[in-house]
Amino acid sequence: MDIDPRTYNLSVDCLAEKLAQAEKAGKLPKVVVPVHMCGQSCDMAAIYSLSQQYGFKIIEDASHAIGGKYKGEPIGNCRYSDITIFSFHPVKIITTGEGGMALTNDSALADRMQRYRSHGITSDSRIMQPRPANEIWNYQQVHLGYNYRMTDIQAALGVSQMARLDAYVEQRHHIAERYDAELVDLPLQTPWQHPESYSSYHLYPIRLKLEKSAKSQRQVYDELRAAGILVNLHYIPVYRQPYYEMMGFRAGYCPESERYHAEEISIPMFPTLTKSDQSKIIDVLHEVLA
Repeated sequence: MDIDPRTYNLSVDCLAEKLAQAEKAGKLPKVVVPVHMCGQSCDMAAIYSLSQQYGFKIIEDASHAIGGKYKGEPIGNCRYSDITIFSFHPVKIITTGEGGMALTNDSALADRMQRYRSHGITSDSRIMQPRPANEIWNYQQVHLGYNYRMTDIQAALGVSQMARLDAYVEQRHHIAERYDAELVDLPLQTPWQHPESYSSYHLYPIRLKLEKSAKSQRQVYDELRAAGILVNLHYIPVYRQPYYEMMGFRAGYCPESERYHAEEISIPMFPTLTKSDQSKIIDVLHEVLA
């Protein structure tokens, strides 16, 4: 699915168009997975409205967005989705070392996910199958599952991180506000924020205005890294990866995503970024793009 050129999230207009085509072809999806890019929520109310029309389920990929808000409410409350997932990978806003969390308001889904995380095993007598009275059956494997259990040490780290979540996100907003103010005169576009969204600012992507710059994206990227600014790229369109190209996908499938890929560079964004280090980043950007 192509992206919205302002938020870089899933384009609701493209989704609506593709769903209409899929309905005619008899190939409607069972699930749609909107990704909250860089910490800003997708337009979940509009996506939910389409789900009611076309009958698909919604899983919010909020890996970037813990601590963010949509329409004044916390991302993860599943008001417009069946399941929301968070990532606790080491580079995310809070971490447990690895892993994540799935949230839902559906008790049946919650029960199923709890079983899936531990080999499909249950000790719930309501779910267990009848067995001879003289045999001890204090648990049963009622379907195949996985070993997705979090350790106590990881959980303790996560609990301690949760206590700092609001402060982490607030500091990310302070850093973003300074970037917004001090990069305004450069040939680049800073992240646009939807008025109904409160981003967690997991990432801060700048989008180069190449028509106003004498340098290519590659030149800017290389010069920043040579100056010790460890910029990155988030992300290459997934269908351009070799695995998907082997399935028949080709360049041109999502034009807006490809334009974004050709212009985007992610500059450092983390709550312990010092004012002096941020000043260096800003100064080097001015030198490189002057």
